[in-house]
Order: sequence, then C-alpha cells, then structure tokens
Amino acid sequence: MTDMFVSLGSWNWLIFGFILMALEVLAPGIFLFWLGLAALLVGLISFTVAVSWQIQLVMFAVFAAAAVPVWRRLARPKPEAGASPFLNRRTEALLGREFTLEKPIIDGSGTVRIGDTVWRVAGPDVPAGTRVKVVQVDGANLTVAAA
Repeated sequence: MTDMFVSLGSWNWLIFGFILMALEVLAPGIFLFWLGLAALLVGLISFTVAVSWQIQLVMFAVFAAAAVPVWRRLARPKPEAGASPFLNRRTEALLGREFTLEKPIIDGSGTVRIGDTVWRVAGPDVPAGTRVKVVQVDGANLTVAAA
C-alpha cells in the first residue's frame, strides 16, 4: 500500500486533478471542482519542491479543507442592486406611511389612493381629505389611524 503512495508524483496529482474537474463537468455539483483544484495545487507545488508523499497527502487535505470556506464565500448569493426587500409583500412597505383619504371612513370602512391603486382602509370614522397613517396590514386591507 505504501508503494502506491511513494509513487505519487507531480504528474499523478495533475492527472487526478483534471479527472476530478472532468467529473465535475459530467456531474455538476461544485464539490469535485474544489477537490480537483486542490490536487492541481499539490501537483504544481510538488513540481517545484521535492516533498514526501506524506506531505503531499497533508497538503491535499489542507487545500481541500480550505476550499470549503472559499466556495461558500464565492457561492453566497449577492443582492441585486435594484432588488426591493418588499417584493411580493407590497402592503408591508406601506406600514408607517401617511396618506390622504379619498373617501371618508364611515362605519369603519373607507378608501385611500396610493399611486394608481385604490386601497380599502379600516379605522375610526373620519372625513375625506384627512391625513391617515397605516398602522397595520392584513393581506390587502389596511388599518389606519389619524395622523
């Protein structure tokens, strides 16, 4: 068994690295790429510096373990510049904002115009034109209080 490890040379590491990267192309999962990269690094280092097979295996293990945090950092999704944190949660973006009533709140129900949309609001009875503040959202229903 040790004869196999003793025969580990630079070319074997390079070939092993390329095989792992080729397997990554056939079965993508990003995992084999980093192991292949670790094997290539060991092969390149063993070309320049004569190291024993034990050191080569330790270098491979260290490089493979170091690849995990590098992969996590590179694979982390980056927020888009124009992304809105309230995408698909439009009503949550209205919390705390003030608007002018379009129709008066009578018997706890009225409307307010926000942009080009008319929203149903609930709250204490107040006349049209009153400034109200959104204090609670429930689906498409807004609860308001006098501002």
